[in-house]
This record gives sequence, structure tokens and C-alpha cells, in this order.
Amino acid sequence: MPVPVPELGTFNHVPETKEQLDWAELVTVDLSQLGTPEGKQQQADILISAVREKGFFYVKNFGISQERVDRQFALGRSFYELPLEEKLKYVPQGLDEGKFNGYVPAGRRIMDKEGKIRDKTEIYNIPKFNGDFKHDHPAVIAERLAEVEEFARALHTEVLDPLFVLLAIALELPEDYFTKIHQYQVKSEDHLRYMRYQKQPPEINAKLQNWSYGHTDLGSFTLLFRQPVAALQIRYPSTNEWKWVKPQDATLTVNACDALQFLTAGYVKSTVHRVTVPPKDQQHVDRLGLLYFSRPHNDVKLLTIKESLVLQRAGYTENEFEASGNPVPTMEEWTFAKQKWQRTKAGSSVHSDHATATILPGFNEKVYA
Repeated sequence: MPVPVPELGTFNHVPETKEQLDWAELVTVDLSQLGTPEGKQQQADILISAVREKGFFYVKNFGISQERVDRQFALGRSFYELPLEEKLKYVPQGLDEGKFNGYVPAGRRIMDKEGKIRDKTEIYNIPKFNGDFKHDHPAVIAERLAEVEEFARALHTEVLDPLFVLLAIALELPEDYFTKIHQYQVKSEDHLRYMRYQKQPPEINAKLQNWSYGHTDLGSFTLLFRQPVAALQIRYPSTNEWKWVKPQDATLTVNACDALQFLTAGYVKSTVHRVTVPPKDQQHVDRLGLLYFSRPHNDVKLLTIKESLVLQRAGYTENEFEASGNPVPTMEEWTFAKQKWQRTKAGSSVHSDHATATILPGFNEKVYA
């Protein structure tokens, strides 16, 4: 007899930390201001400054209610409440080779110099609903898949498309330049993610510097929904200082990623960030994340955009691959090369050669400890 799927119930966010932290000073892009050419230009100026100077920014007035967001948090919570043996049924075949849709269990990364502490981070990735990907999910998600699809598509139309328009305006390109290479119906490795950082005991937290090492994301933009357990930090490109990212009500936190850095020859910065040990007044709870990762179409070649007069005037004319004389990868080639590096079991310690491995000829990873 089938086991009934429980109701999701309400999702209550934990209180914010009372500790005084060194918060990053980030700007906010207001999507309600895009109704006029002047408003678009103003917000485009804010966005390009953010992705050049700090890489992270907030977005507000994106047309998705907090109720819909909290439904997704509740769904993520329900998934992680499943028994481990049930979740393990959804580990993708080829995980060590870079496959990532489905469940990635905790314990695959070494977190300390002695090699005795492993991560307690779990990931569940849900790909696009455009017909290119198989959707095989546990009942708690499968029975609400239409709701998940509606949410993912809304993120694309209500958040990503406007941001890509603003980026095009800032680079003096046609407004549809980036939306044309980020169409939902075309195959790309976008995905919605529920992510859980399980709490660590105090004696383990005392030995850890961070819960994840400094890294960059491989796509275009990453959308991160507000959740109040303080742990996200960014590294300012100008000073290499690490700053905490404060959860802001009714906003998304957004960062620029590798693909935009390649396409703009480094004019747009792929932001270095990490998840560190939370403040002591929040170390007793799990940290549940809700994210969306946007990526160009799989067949897009990551060549520097030659049409941008902004890039030409500023002298940003070739990226790492072009400068090295090595083949410039497609987004698909880049995605699975970097995913293979990211998903390698046991080797992913910042203190090993893995941290500076060659992802593809012409590009080596860097240590961001």
C-alpha cells in the first residue's frame, strides 16, 4: 500500500544572529524601475558596478511572493527529512564524472588539514522542465512537480530575463543579447537546488575555518533566496577581504559567475565566495538553502563578446582560453569539466593539488582559502 505523502506545513525561518559581523556593503537592483528607458539605464548602471566591483548584489521587487518562496523551502525541508536510504536512490549515475542532477550526499569533501573531518552538506538539484531532462523524484517532490516547475519558470522570466536585459544595456549590446543565449526552452544545465548544511557539533566547528572553501560558480547568475543563518561570505576583488553577506528581507542575493567572466574577458567578475562557520547563536540549527543556477545554452562557445563597445574601449578583448591559444570550450564542455572537478570524491581539499587542478587547457583553478 502506498505511503501517503505528508503535507508540507508552514516554514518558519530561524531568528537572525545577534552578533555584530563585518557585513558587505552591497547595492540593490530594483526590478520595479524597468518601465522606462531612464529607469532601465539607472538599474543597468547599478548592476554593472556591482558585478565589476563586488560581484554580489541584491534584487528586489521581482514579483514572486514570499509565500511561494517559503513553499519551496518547506519542500526542501521535507526532502531532507526523508531517510538517507530513500535519498540515496536519487544519486545520479556518473556523479564522479560531473553529473549533478539529483541527490549529492554529504561526506564527499575533506574539511581539515588532517583529513579527519568531512563535510555535512547535502544537495538536491532539479533540472529544467523543457523536455531535455528526465524527472525522477521522490513522492514528496513528484506529487508537487507542477508547482516546482511553475516556480523555476517564474525565476527565469521574472528575475533572470530582466537582469540579462540590464547587463546588455550596460555593455551597449542589443537588449536581447543575453536573453537569446539563455532561453528556457533551449538545452542548458540550469537547475533549482535545495541545499542543506547540517549543523556541526561545537567541537567540530572549533576546528573548522569554513564549511566550504572559497570558490566561484560556473554559470551566468546564481540566485540565492534569503535565509537567515549567517554563513555566506564574499571576497572583495579589490582588497581580498572576506565580508559577511547579510540576509535582507524581500530580496534575492545574486552573484555573477564564470561564464559571464569568460564572455566579457574578465570585465564582469566571477565572485569568490564561501560558506563559513555560522555565529555561535546559530550553530545549533541546519542551514537550508534555496538557489537557482543559470547557465548559457550548452552549445554557446565562451568567446569574448566582440560586439560590445564597452569591452573594446576598456581593453577587455580576450579571456584565458583565447590568450593561451587553447580551444575555447562550449558551455557544455566547461560545465562538465568543472563539475567533474567539483564532484571528485575525497580529493577536494584546499590543501591538495586538486585545489589548483587544470579544469581545461588554458584554465587552472585557484586557491581561495
